[in-house]
Amino acid sequence: MKIACSILFAAALALLASPAAAQNKPAGKDVKLYFISPRDGATVRGAFLVRFGLRNMGVTHAGDDYPNSGHHHLLIDVNEPLNPNEPIPSDKSHQHFGAGQTETRIELSPGKHTLQLVLGDAKHFPFDPPVVSEKITIRVRSLPDRP
Repeated sequence: MKIACSILFAAALALLASPAAAQNKPAGKDVKLYFISPRDGATVRGAFLVRFGLRNMGVTHAGDDYPNSGHHHLLIDVNEPLNPNEPIPSDKSHQHFGAGQTETRIELSPGKHTLQLVLGDAKHFPFDPPVVSEKITIRVRSLPDRP
């Protein structure tokens, strides 16, 4: 009896420690995450405005666990798929907008870049199914040298 209780206790602890146990929040119905600007194929110079669009779900702060809502993450030049059982990373390629922002101004090096949006839940996990925009490609031109 004591061994069976120990096994059950260990199994319960393993489930609680699993990051996936409390995640996989359901996405809203007919959700669309998209770029308002820039458009796919656009050419930009210097710092430029990136505006996020979301339909059929709400935008809130990170940590707010309201139903049918989340916050934006901007992926820059990311080719690897996100792991749905882990929080979205936070680095220069995975920018978090946990204050509920729906736009940002960014500056990238000259050349071709890809941008993609991902909606994260209160704890930065992707929804189930993931709410992602189409990946767009932009070209950044260098600014002319100033005399």
